[in-house]
Amino acid sequence: MSSQLDSAPIAPAALQRAAEWMARLWAEDASAADADACAAWRAAHPEHERAWARLQRFARQFDTLPRDVARSALAPAPRHAAGRRRALQLLGLIAAGGGTALLAHETDLWQSAASDYRTSVGETRTIVLADGTQVVLDTASAIDVRYGAGERRIVLRAGAILVTSAHETAPVYRPLLVQTPQGTATALGTRFSVRLDDGESRVAVFQGTVALQPLQPMQDGAPSLHLQAGQQAGYTRLEVQDVTNLENSAAAWTDGSLVAERMRLDELLAELGRYRHGVLRCDESIASLRVTGVYSLRDTDRSLANLAASLPVQLVYRTRYWVSVGPRQAS
Repeated sequence: MSSQLDSAPIAPAALQRAAEWMARLWAEDASAADADACAAWRAAHPEHERAWARLQRFARQFDTLPRDVARSALAPAPRHAAGRRRALQLLGLIAAGGGTALLAHETDLWQSAASDYRTSVGETRTIVLADGTQVVLDTASAIDVRYGAGERRIVLRAGAILVTSAHETAPVYRPLLVQTPQGTATALGTRFSVRLDDGESRVAVFQGTVALQPLQPMQDGAPSLHLQAGQQAGYTRLEVQDVTNLENSAAAWTDGSLVAERMRLDELLAELGRYRHGVLRCDESIASLRVTGVYSLRDTDRSLANLAASLPVQLVYRTRYWVSVGPRQAS
């Protein structure tokens, strides 16, 4: 059983984070706090430990290299390029030892690390494509751009994006679409977001219309479902699910804010956790507390402090990378 589990595919996000932790611990300025934070991340979920063990096995292939050579290959990049370059350096080193096939074929980690555009944890980025279409990348997101004679295709590899489509200027109209592992979302003159989330894609339409087409619809030849402005939905490879009304604040992340309207505390903390390194835990006894307010995604420590000031909760920082939110203890 254990060998079967070990050979099973590993979530791309877990391998991505494991690569970042390994690169960090091999850096010259790695600290004991960094080691503690890495250990905490590994202990937080079995998938984290599997990802770490898998990369460690690849890294051991290079034990015969001089330490300064190996360290140089994995040294942290400058802050503005850290996410992309660090992952590429580690994956490139693995590739030299024959590990490329496993990583590339079992997961999308290689594609994500080598994507045309990507962001690191806590970063957002706005790009303008050749036709004038604007794309905002959310935290830990990656896209490839595939523009051709017949279509304008954006491949979402990780995370989430907000797309504001430009008018097509080519002589022959080329549809603009976002491809995910679950299918495609085609813009019909619109502004919309697409997010990858636990085996499904989620689309929110702010202007215009978006046509959703699952990759393998349950009925052959089934027409695409059209979402109108003010609607959102999730879809799997088989079907579109849960069409609901869209909240006005759904795109607040592009301005670095999270707007909560009676949101469960555990859901709010899970969203804040996407924008910070390490582990952010919520005690089950307070998970159902309801939260209303506006919280910064660019300064998540300040957001946590605001929560502690307005709710009967307390923060426990084991390290800067390991934070637990629990019930406030009586003094």
